[in-house]
Amino acid sequence: MWRNLAKRASSRKIKLCSGKFSQESNFLENVTIPETQTFFKASHPLLALHRVTDLSTQNQNFGRFSHTQSINRFSVFNRTRNYASAAEAIASTDGESDLSGSEEMQELLEQIHKEADNVMDSSSSSFDKQPKKMVGGMGIGKYYILKRRQIKMETEAWEQAAKEYQELLTDMCEQKLAPNLPYVKSLFLGWFEPLRDAIAKDQEVCKEKKCRISHAPYLDKLPADMMAVITMHKLVGLLMTAGGDAGCVRVVQAACQIGEAIEHEARINRFLEKTKKKKNVTDNKSEDISEPLTNELENVTKEKEKLKKKVTSLIKKQKLHLVRKIVKHQDDSKPWGQEAHVKVGCRLMQLLMETAYIQPPVDQFGDSPPDIRPAFVHTLKSITKDAMKGRRYGVIECDPLVRKGLENSARHMVIDYMPMLVPPLNWTGYDHGAYLFLPSYVMRIHGARQQREAVKRTPRSQLEPVFEALDTLGNTKWRVNKRILSVIDRIWANGGGLADLVDREDVPIPEEPDTEDEAEKKKWKWKVKAVKKENSERHSQRCHIELKLAVARKMKDEEGFYYPHNLDFRGRAYPMHPHLNHLGSDLCRGILEFSEGRPLGKTGLHWLKIHLANLYAGGVDKLSYEGRVAFSENHLDDIFDSADRPLEGRRWWLGAEDPFQCLAACMNLSEALRSSSPETTISHIPVHMDGSCNGLQHYAALGRDKLGAAAVNLVGGDKPADIYSGIASRVLEIMRRDAEKDPKTNPNALYARLLVNQVFAVVSLTLEVVDRKLVKQTVMTSVYGVTYIGARDQIKKRLKERGAIADDSELFQASSYAAKTTLTALGEMFEAARSIMNWLGECAKVIASVNQSVRWTTPLGLPVVQPYRQTGRHLIKTSLQILALQRETDKVMVKRQRTAFPPNFVHSLDGSHMMMTAVACQKAGMSFAGVHDSYWTHASDIDEMNRILREKFVELYSKPILENLLESFQKSFPTLNFPPLPERGDFDLRDVMDSPYFFN
Repeated sequence: MWRNLAKRASSRKIKLCSGKFSQESNFLENVTIPETQTFFKASHPLLALHRVTDLSTQNQNFGRFSHTQSINRFSVFNRTRNYASAAEAIASTDGESDLSGSEEMQELLEQIHKEADNVMDSSSSSFDKQPKKMVGGMGIGKYYILKRRQIKMETEAWEQAAKEYQELLTDMCEQKLAPNLPYVKSLFLGWFEPLRDAIAKDQEVCKEKKCRISHAPYLDKLPADMMAVITMHKLVGLLMTAGGDAGCVRVVQAACQIGEAIEHEARINRFLEKTKKKKNVTDNKSEDISEPLTNELENVTKEKEKLKKKVTSLIKKQKLHLVRKIVKHQDDSKPWGQEAHVKVGCRLMQLLMETAYIQPPVDQFGDSPPDIRPAFVHTLKSITKDAMKGRRYGVIECDPLVRKGLENSARHMVIDYMPMLVPPLNWTGYDHGAYLFLPSYVMRIHGARQQREAVKRTPRSQLEPVFEALDTLGNTKWRVNKRILSVIDRIWANGGGLADLVDREDVPIPEEPDTEDEAEKKKWKWKVKAVKKENSERHSQRCHIELKLAVARKMKDEEGFYYPHNLDFRGRAYPMHPHLNHLGSDLCRGILEFSEGRPLGKTGLHWLKIHLANLYAGGVDKLSYEGRVAFSENHLDDIFDSADRPLEGRRWWLGAEDPFQCLAACMNLSEALRSSSPETTISHIPVHMDGSCNGLQHYAALGRDKLGAAAVNLVGGDKPADIYSGIASRVLEIMRRDAEKDPKTNPNALYARLLVNQVFAVVSLTLEVVDRKLVKQTVMTSVYGVTYIGARDQIKKRLKERGAIADDSELFQASSYAAKTTLTALGEMFEAARSIMNWLGECAKVIASVNQSVRWTTPLGLPVVQPYRQTGRHLIKTSLQILALQRETDKVMVKRQRTAFPPNFVHSLDGSHMMMTAVACQKAGMSFAGVHDSYWTHASDIDEMNRILREKFVELYSKPILENLLESFQKSFPTLNFPPLPERGDFDLRDVMDSPYFFN
């Protein structure tokens, strides 16, 4: 269907692009927008007419479109009751009288009819000559071309992959092209036909009347070829990205994701089939652009008219239960549920294991039988990361030959939830917004029922600030920096191993020593184990890099693209696309830049120099702004050389802490400085302003703590205060004191001496930097609830990286001692923060003790419910194995509720600050991107963003946040006794406005 539409659209391209539209009619928008937000995403398809939407002609200065806040011809449910659909309006009358429900439904239906008539009247008007409309910052003709491509990306990815395999099979038979295919693609091709046929056979069995297989109702929801493609690609994708052992994924995880992907595609397929039938009616009509589209709208209106009459009649007879039945019948999209997902997923994986084989390259003796073996096997394995030691799980393992090929397979994979070519749909509800067709949810709840219900129950007016912030983040337009991508491709093609890219070759396995000495053999086994672990980690990193580069290569020729955002349960925003986004590594951030370019101006050139110094880091980022500018100006030769000859020159940029971002800044700065007018140079680089240990900044503001505020730059100074160096100095002081003690009476003296002599006693100008790195991660995570064990593991990792302590036993003991010392130093310096953390923990303990989850509302109105509940096991028998699915019970995890509340609460506050800043920057006409406590905009807009983010921080903490929290607890649990609020200091929040290094 979509292919036909594309052909039809291309034949009318001149009309679309050159035609000028009447502001009154808005004809094209009204009749084509049903594509943009599918009926199945609404709770009840045919009645959810608020999804048939219009484009906003307002807010054109920002260039984004709104589906509910502008003309809203069909948004008849945006009322005080905030119904998501007519069906929800019906359901809401359960607690009311039948009469009130009847009147309300009658009113809604009359408004539907009236609005539909208005659309028909307006669509019959001719195209008057009017100024060209802009949608999402682009001409309407261009927008619709991109939108059609976006729809194809979301709806036809699997279908196109299946078609490609069919065509390749034909070509292979006719022209023997298989040897020219990439290795993994040739594997997919070899597996595709047998798997497709096996699925088709299963589907025939499931259609028989006598069939009692539990997953039978779901197995025929898609054509066999599409099911085969989804199964292959999803399983291989999980093998590439799953944690733990490389080339291995847990059965329950794979089954759930394959089953869920099948359901999503089945819904899209069903919707397209329905639409296809409606489109067929118009095939014999005139080729005039308006006629088929008008006919389609007439068909929809007729269906609505029939449904309206029937529902109206039933409502008059007070038969609301029959109305609900009609709605459910029209809906036809009841979720399958987790049990159906795992049963369908397991059956499809079983068929793949039975049909997918692999054969090593031809290097065998001619008289030996061919070595053909299964590509995937089902086995039991101990998952070491699991809390329950020694527990065994069912896993799917791939053959080593398949595993080796995974590293180069990303470019041949179907990747869903790609960045969008058009601005995302504005969020209007829990599952209304973001992608046009793909299921989108405003919050990542991971099965937490209480959190989902809390968000759904919240009035839309209360969530509007959160929705507006997510829309703002999603409307930031990005593009690929082709010069940086070219450098990365060259490094990767030559084996990696530079600029933090993993080496593409494995570490050789040590040869077994020719000795009978058991001690030597034991050492060799440990070395082999370590090398295998290293190779497994390298494999995983290579797969991740390939996925990122595959997305970058697909998007590199696009003028721009967008990242729809949603939230975690605490209210922190994340891009929905998982691979190449600005929350990722230096590789991702180096590749991405703003699509819109802006002249640097005088201040922009200044900030670009500071930004380059920050990216180079190595202690430079702790200098004053003047010191950082001087650093960049003193290294202009290196900067020019890096920009001109990144790989052939001196490679100065490789010494940076963030090398690819540093290289991008070198290129932009070189272009500006070589220009006759540097201030007019266009810059696309996002310049960062980062919070100084942001968690402690929030605690200092909550507690009005003067000492803590000064330590984390809430108060101005000549240069930035470095909390990490401060803690490191205190740790070193404690260790030196302990080192002087007698080891016989104080065992810590040995470890103190070891650390002081081998770690801190570095004859280098960067001694302070070396010190701070050891404790930095622990200090950063201390306010987020890091435990002693977590701190020990963090410090152990740092010590291991330095290679200062070779013996594993000594390394463990030294790490334990360093962790205790670091936590002691933290407690001394941030006593006020500790008192607030303890108060939050005690409140959580009181609530959890009566078997209730801790819940609160963020300053932006988002309800938060901690999801930590004990899980029960639900056994499901599948064709592959008996799976134990975890399900929430009614019993909360008291300890987890207590320990997680302080960090979760602070995360909800930093998320609120970021979203408040995002909206304010958008209203000021700036591009904005946020990575939790790191705010990005163009270099020329840094001064304005700095002012805004400080204003919003003061605005946030001018509210009685802790008082409101305690009041909400007391209101929710009037019978419980909560501890009094901790004492607070007299720090003046307005000092933040004059602190240059608050965010820097």
